[in-house]
Amino acid sequence: MHIAPFDNQNKPIVDADDDLVPLNYFNIVKLRKGETFEYAVPGYETCVVPATGTVDVEVDGAFYPDLGLRTEDVWDGDPEGVYVPVGAKVRITCKTDATETFIAGAKYDKVLEPFDVRAADLDTVQYGSDDTKTHRKIKHILGTKYHDKVGRLLVSELFTVGEGGWSGFPSHKHDTDRLPDETRHDETYNFRFKPNYGSGVQMLQREDNKPGDAYHIMDGSTVMIDKGYHPCAVLPGYQMYYFTILGGLTQRSLKQYFQPTHEAQLHTIPGIMDMVAKFK
Repeated sequence: MHIAPFDNQNKPIVDADDDLVPLNYFNIVKLRKGETFEYAVPGYETCVVPATGTVDVEVDGAFYPDLGLRTEDVWDGDPEGVYVPVGAKVRITCKTDATETFIAGAKYDKVLEPFDVRAADLDTVQYGSDDTKTHRKIKHILGTKYHDKVGRLLVSELFTVGEGGWSGFPSHKHDTDRLPDETRHDETYNFRFKPNYGSGVQMLQREDNKPGDAYHIMDGSTVMIDKGYHPCAVLPGYQMYYFTILGGLTQRSLKQYFQPTHEAQLHTIPGIMDMVAKFK
């Protein structure tokens, strides 16, 4: 499902127990200097990630100052984040002239400990190639290195490298728990383009070799992936970014099932298995 860009007025875009992606939670919070925002999401662990600007984050008494390094846009430096345990009370305070902050969440039933992820702690992988039109970089905020500190939530930022090209290819899905072949992970994206009048397309093919759906994505578009194969592409001449939230049903490690028709393409894309490994 595609949600066109709109002013959500700091209210969840994907709320708890969403009909389509019940394992996900997503909010965008925009503040001016000195303003605060408070939240708690019972039944969901969350992660606070400034898209731009700097914030202080308080989590049930724990204090994480000066989170966020970027000023102009999501291409302007590396992300940072704070992991928030299930149901914890959070206060976000804007330190710069303005901030835009992502709040990502996944359903979970245990309370863990909060912690911060600074730019030096990121797990980054780059794969693909210009020749295969699949060149991209992934910055994992809550990736494999925090496997023992997080319940079901995976949070990353994905960038196309260069202008134009495909992401999420070879096409894959993760909508059914059937180990060792696949896990059920609901997924939510928020897209940005550079320049911001760029755009792209999100495909969603429910069954192999049967026609699916395609959505015209723009700067600020949100896409919820409940099931099916879901590659996306950006128009030539533009760069694409998407904030990625994955929530597992029974485990945190993601096992992708590659579309049989296109599976042979795995052998044509440099470094793709390193990418797959980083979601485990």
